[in-house]
Amino acid sequence: MSEDALERADDPLAAIVEKRRAETAIESLRAEGVYDDDRRVRAARGRRDAAPADDDDNPDKVALPVTEPPTETRVLEVVRQLEPDYRTTDLADLLAERGWSEREIEAAPSSWAVIGSVVLVTVPEDCPDETEMAEALLELHGEADSVLADEGVANDGQAGTYREPRTRLLAGERDTETIHTEHGTRYGLDPAKVMFSPGNQAERARMGDISGADEHVFDMFAGIGYFTLPMARAGARVTASEINPTAFRYLLENAVLNEVDDRVEAYMTDCRDLAGEIEADRVVMGYYGSADGTDADGHGTRSDEARDFLEHAFEALVPGGVVHYHEATPENRLWERPLERLSAAADDAERTVEVLEKRRVKSHSAGVVHVVVDTRIE
Repeated sequence: MSEDALERADDPLAAIVEKRRAETAIESLRAEGVYDDDRRVRAARGRRDAAPADDDDNPDKVALPVTEPPTETRVLEVVRQLEPDYRTTDLADLLAERGWSEREIEAAPSSWAVIGSVVLVTVPEDCPDETEMAEALLELHGEADSVLADEGVANDGQAGTYREPRTRLLAGERDTETIHTEHGTRYGLDPAKVMFSPGNQAERARMGDISGADEHVFDMFAGIGYFTLPMARAGARVTASEINPTAFRYLLENAVLNEVDDRVEAYMTDCRDLAGEIEADRVVMGYYGSADGTDADGHGTRSDEARDFLEHAFEALVPGGVVHYHEATPENRLWERPLERLSAAADDAERTVEVLEKRRVKSHSAGVVHVVVDTRIE
C-alpha cells in the first residue's frame, strides 16, 4: 500500500514480519515508540490484513500492530487492519469470557513469563482447568506458540546436577525451542531443557552497559550466554565457562547468532580449572549457589556456595580489576553477609576490596533476595 493510501485510511496499521522474527521485531518497534500494545498480534491475513477468513491466514507471517509506519525496524510491508483485534485487558477477562466464576479466576495464576514464543507459568494446585487457562494465555499473548507449566528444577541424577527444568506442555506446539530477545541481545534456548530467569533482565542489560570495549571478561558460569552475550556485544573479549552440555551448545550457537563468536572463547569445563590461566579485567560470578542447589540463572548446580569460588575469581583477576559477586542473601543480613564474605576472601588472598555498587536483582524466595555486589580488588 502506498504512503498516500496509508495516510488517507482511518483503520489502524500493522507491520507484516516473518513469524520467526516476531519477538525481535516487537522489541525494535517498541524501541522506535511505534508499537501498539492495545491490539493483539495475529497471523497475517491477505494483502490488506482485512479479511478474518482462515483461508487467508499465513502461518509463516504475523501482523504486528503499529501506530505509524516504522522507519528503523525491518518489515515486509505495512498494511491496514480493517477488523483489528483489540487486546483484552488481562487473563481474568479472558477466563470470565470462558465462563469462569470469580472464585475460579482467583485460583488462576497471577503471573507468568514470556520467553520468546513460550509462556512459562506456575500452575496453582487449585486451578480449575489448566488447559483452558493455558489456551487463554495463548490468546492473550498472540506472539506465543506454546505454554509450559513450570514445575521447578529436577533434583535427581544428571538432570539435577545440571539444573534442568521440570516442565509440562499445557497448550500449543510441542517444539518449544525459541529465540528470546532483550535489549538487542538474542538468546536461543529451549525453556523445557535449560533454565532462564526473566527477572534477571535488568542485570543482563547492565552488564552490556558497563563492559568496556576490548576489556577481558571472565564469565565463570556462562550458561547459554546470559551475561557473556551483552558484554561481548559491547566489545568485550569474554572467556566463558559452562559445564552443562545443553547450555554450552546454546552458548556456542548464541555467540554466532549475535555475531560475537570472534570475541567469545567458550569452554565446557569447571571454571576453577581455568582461573589460573586467565588475566581478566572483570570477573562475573552470576551463580550464587547454596547447599540446596539454587543459582542465579540456571547454570550447572554445585554443592558449593558462591563464596567458595571467590578465591578463583581473585586468581583470574588482574590487580585493580572488578568482580561482580552474586548471592542469595536473607533480608535480615542485607548487606552484611555478602560484604563479610567478600572481605574474608580478600583477606585470605591478601587483597583489598573497594565496594563500587550494591544492587538488588530480584526476590529469590520469602525473606531472601538475589543481590549483586560490584567490587574492585587491589
